Amino acid sequence: MLSLRPNCECCDKDLPPQCRDAMICTFECTFCIDCVETRLGGMCPNCGGELVRRPVRPAAMLKKYPASNERVLKPEGCAPDRAA
Repeated sequence: MLSLRPNCECCDKDLPPQCRDAMICTFECTFCIDCVETRLGGMCPNCGGELVRRPVRPAAMLKKYPASNERVLKPEGCAPDRAA
């Protein structure tokens, strides 16, 4: 089951469980769509895997299986801006 991490690992933006702007890889590394598009080029900086939209867990299931509260942040930041 997906842990539904609460933030972007790059910029620390909040990504609540109902957010449709959260992107994940197969290891559940979690990023906001802005970082994925402007910094990461659609690829996970941790594993090199594809980043895709994280599914939204239905509200009834979210009550039964709550999202994670554990924030993961890369203190050194993510890959440099590709536009730079």
